[in-house]
Formats: sequence, C-alpha cells, structure tokens
Amino acid sequence: MNLKSNQHFPGRVALQQRVLPSYRAPFFDLLAQSCTGGLSVFAGQALEIENIPPAIALENAKLYPAENLHFSDPSSKFYLCWQKDIVDWLETTDPDVLILEANPRNISNWKVIQWMKERGRPVLGWGLGAPTLGGILAPIHGWNRRSYLLSLDGLIAYSQRGAKEYRNSGIPAEKVFVATNSVMRRPVESAPDRPSQIDNSAVVLFVGRLQKRKRLDILLKSCAELPKQIQPEVVVVGDGPARKEFESLAAKIYPRKEFVGAKFGAEAKPYFEMADIFALPGTGGLAVQQAMSYALPVIVAKGDGTQDDLVRPGNGWQVVPGNQPDFNETLAKALSDIPRLREMGLESYRIVTEEINLEAMVDAFVQAMISVEGGSVK
Repeated sequence: MNLKSNQHFPGRVALQQRVLPSYRAPFFDLLAQSCTGGLSVFAGQALEIENIPPAIALENAKLYPAENLHFSDPSSKFYLCWQKDIVDWLETTDPDVLILEANPRNISNWKVIQWMKERGRPVLGWGLGAPTLGGILAPIHGWNRRSYLLSLDGLIAYSQRGAKEYRNSGIPAEKVFVATNSVMRRPVESAPDRPSQIDNSAVVLFVGRLQKRKRLDILLKSCAELPKQIQPEVVVVGDGPARKEFESLAAKIYPRKEFVGAKFGAEAKPYFEMADIFALPGTGGLAVQQAMSYALPVIVAKGDGTQDDLVRPGNGWQVVPGNQPDFNETLAKALSDIPRLREMGLESYRIVTEEINLEAMVDAFVQAMISVEGGSVK
C-alpha cells in the first residue's frame, strides 16, 4: 500500500533505532509534529568503525539514549545487538504504536514485540527490504528473518523494491507500506534558471565525504577519457580521509578540477547553482536529493533500491557500481546533449517537490500507523 494523507496520528508513538544518524533528525522532528501524543525515539551509539555521525539531540521528538551491546561487527553475518533497558523505555513511554527496525539481528526487539502484543498494541517494522540471502547459513537466517517479519502488524519499506521483497517473503500486501526514503524537505525556492547551451565547459559536481568507497577516482578517470570538446570542470565539495589520495590522482590525470572542502547549508548553495550535473560514482548518496532540489540531473551508482524511486530515466542514470566503462559511456551521453540535460534537471526538481521529500515520508508513516492501529490483532 502507498497512501498519502495530511492527517495526524492520534496517540503516542515510540520508535526504536539501533543508532540515530544525524541526517535522520529532521525526519523524526517532523514526524513528531504529526503525532498528537508525541514521539519518543530510542537509539544507541554505533561502533567507531562504522563512522556514522550521530544526532546529539532532537527538537520536537524526545530522544531516549540507549546502551547498545554489540556482538561482532555490523558487517558480519553473525552480528547481533542487544539494547539495554528497552522495556523500561516502553513502560515509560506507554506507546499506542511502536515502530522498530525490521532487522532480527536487533535481538532485544523480540522482547518489545512481545510486550506490545500482550497489551494488544500494534508494531510496525521499518526497513530496506528482504533481499536474497547467500551462504551456507542462508536457510537459517531466512527462516529467522521471516519469523520476525511475520510477527509484525505491518512493514514500512524504504522503496518500491523493498516493498516487493517483503511481499515476496510472504508478507500480505495489505500489510506492506512504502515511505520512500528522503532526507530533504520539499523545496521552497524555484528551480534555478539555467541556459539551454553552455558557452564554455560544463560543471560536474560531486558532494560527499571523501572516502575510498565514494569512488571519486572513477569520475576523474572518466572525465580524462572524454573527448576534449566536452571535458567538464569538476568541482568536489567535501572532505575526508581519502582527500589527499584523490587530489594526487586528479593532479596527475585531470587538472580541470577544484577541491573546495566541506561546505554546508548556505555555503554549499553556490556550488549546486553553478553545476550542470551531479555525479556520485560510489556508495552513499545523501546529497543526491539536495542536488535534485537545485534542478540537477544525476548520475549515481546502483544501490540497495532506495535510488530506484529517486533516479529514473527522466532525470538521471544509475550505473553499475565500480564499472568504469559504464560510467564513461553515461557521462559522455549526458554532456553531449545540454538541452536534454536541462529537461532532466527540471524533472529532478519536480520529483523532490511533488513526490519524494520529508513531508511525503511523514504522510506515509502516519497512514501506516493509522492503518495498523485500526486493524491490529487484539
């Protein structure tokens, strides 16, 4: 189900997260405004190796700090997490609806599901989906995941692909909702007015933390291999542990670049406005929606499905991760037709204005909560 509403949820809401990334804070604060009884968020700290900048506080929602006990590494198939005092949090919050991560590796969640069921209150899961599992233990992990998902009253998927995976796992279609993943509010400013032709060179923009997994090397190599007449200026906004490595590579193979460091808010705005296309050849992608809000077409690496709804043939390209020839071909095609590039940029702006934004995400959550609250098993 994928419903829209401007309604509020008439009750108290509790929401569990293993960790609370800083980019999620605006969503939780906006969701809190749509919960008449308030929103309480229970979240702990990530491991240092995960490199997840945490949200320190929330403005509208109430943050209840959790103590996470990590068993193994989150990248391991054997990883488990127990969150201490989670039942105490529920007893204090006394929620009408609970939303938790749709991840059976958070083993303390089994306990809170039972707590809610004993009181006849619904539980919603929220997750990426249920992709095919591999390895010798796949049957065991698959059985455990399916048991966990079936214990929930409903599931909120990040994307249409994730929703399909939940349905394919045996979850009834009427229990699956889609709240397309977003990190940006609906744009309030008009789309920048860009000329249909470019007098000098196009500008390709990269924004993000400079880590090896961002694969900025693919972008630089691709630009170096383009025909001279369409070679662009590359502007890199961001900082991080791989910056010197990327700067050294750029100095050797593509001097038409500028590393401007980390820029946020108003400082970043001029770079989005001067760009002609946004490129993200590696993993991640929080800046993709920001780029789209400035009417930029985008090139991104295919990921977990959250990009599928956002990046479409009408506004950009999804390329095979780590595939240099695929990225080369795509960038050359994009820069060879500037009028088409402008049309695609306007479609990006339309998508984040009308379809995918924090307001729409909140609407989907509210409708999911209203649905399960009215139809839960007592």
